Amino acid sequence: MTDSNAEIFEDVSNPLDSVEDFLSGNDWVFNRPNPDELTVRVNGKHGVYGLTFIWQEDYSAMQFICEFDLKIPEGRAEMADRALSRINERMWLGHFDLPPETMLPRFRHTSLFRGCTQTSGAEHVEDLVDIALVECERHYNVFRTLAESMYIDGRMLSLMLTEEAGEA
Repeated sequence: MTDSNAEIFEDVSNPLDSVEDFLSGNDWVFNRPNPDELTVRVNGKHGVYGLTFIWQEDYSAMQFICEFDLKIPEGRAEMADRALSRINERMWLGHFDLPPETMLPRFRHTSLFRGCTQTSGAEHVEDLVDIALVECERHYNVFRTLAESMYIDGRMLSLMLTEEAGEA
């Protein structure tokens, strides 16, 4: 295989190329600092989210992160951990975490891409972004309250974490 053929194969096998197509189709401006990482900022209904896609070729896996633009004060870390636990126990796909170095809540999921075609990989990425944004929007008020509220206690947090039924 010549070097140019190897490059073509690498481009097709890296799902971040499909991610670029998906992001361009939504008119989202993205940054690709290296072949294995892609970032974009997206406006949601409630907030702004930083999406990061990291390709790990050795595992044929892509890590996806959807980070809130809300910083949780360190004094609320324990309460945030309780909220994350309650939210995560109901999640079907991915999970929320709060990295201690940034204190910015985020949704994370790692997907295996072995055996995916470019088309199936693109559909998978599109579904993953849709699910992440829905989950982030659904829990935005919890994280905003943890980040910005002057007063919050365990009872208030429990009420906020109650499953909603319908729309007012």
